[in-house]
Amino acid sequence: MSKTVFLFSGQGSQYIGMGKELCEKYPQIDVFARASEIVGFDIAEKINNSSEEELARTIYSQPAIMAASLTAFEAMKINGIEFSAAAGHSLGEYAAMVASGILSFEDGFKVIKARAEAMQKAAEASDGAMYAIIGKSAEEIEQVCAGIDGYVVPVNYNSSVQTVIAGEAEAAGKAAAEFAGMGAKAVKLGVSSAFHSKLMQPAAEEFEAAVKSMNITFRKPTVSFYSNLTGGELTDFDNMPEKLAKHIVSPVRFTSELNALRSAGYVNFVELGPNKVLTGLVRKTLKDVTALNVENEKTLEKALEALKNV
Repeated sequence: MSKTVFLFSGQGSQYIGMGKELCEKYPQIDVFARASEIVGFDIAEKINNSSEEELARTIYSQPAIMAASLTAFEAMKINGIEFSAAAGHSLGEYAAMVASGILSFEDGFKVIKARAEAMQKAAEASDGAMYAIIGKSAEEIEQVCAGIDGYVVPVNYNSSVQTVIAGEAEAAGKAAAEFAGMGAKAVKLGVSSAFHSKLMQPAAEEFEAAVKSMNITFRKPTVSFYSNLTGGELTDFDNMPEKLAKHIVSPVRFTSELNALRSAGYVNFVELGPNKVLTGLVRKTLKDVTALNVENEKTLEKALEALKNV
């Protein structure tokens, strides 16, 4: 079996027109139309004709990114590219669950609709912010956050040189200023709240109740599935609504996930979805691996060429 892992893009990667080229190249891929019926809005219309600000709203960006990511996944399947592990960054974990067979397509979009609505509501009810801190170790970042007056914590362990912090807007701003004073780069993220922090607890509770009420079926995956929660392979798929709710308020241990994948022998890391954020994180974290992204016709052709003999 191919030692190829498919990675699925996270929130914030969206852009106007994402997925359009692949839909035009492969008209038989009907992800956008099928997903639109489930989430209750026209995903293609939102992606192609919205403003960037509108598309960035959690309620739209989460289903739209997932649809674009699964469109790229279907394009890879059409071309016969095999994979033996799946993983995602935050939101991307849901596309990975569909790709790996944990969730059906329909259940996947029902779940992401509930997640996006709960997180949008929690974001509007709280005053949170997130910053990417570049140039300091995770340990240094944890130490500084612990000393800030107010609530701010590391939430995304993205690479050895990048960790995202989140929390109350004032506290997060203070921490960012302190890091800047230490010579690190602090970049405010264009998101509407402090995701993966306790400010999302109301969303986690609402989401868990919603998923339990839907009678969703969670299956064992057909390939290895790697988890943000543990930073390693997930093998226990009991109590998934509880795990997915915990995921909303827990750190994304993406660096640990990448290292675990590499330790398991994975050498081809292919990001499916808009932009190439995860591809960059792979290159910063791992040596001697192939890191590719697939989001349009050009990147698809490049990936097919690189993987044709795998």
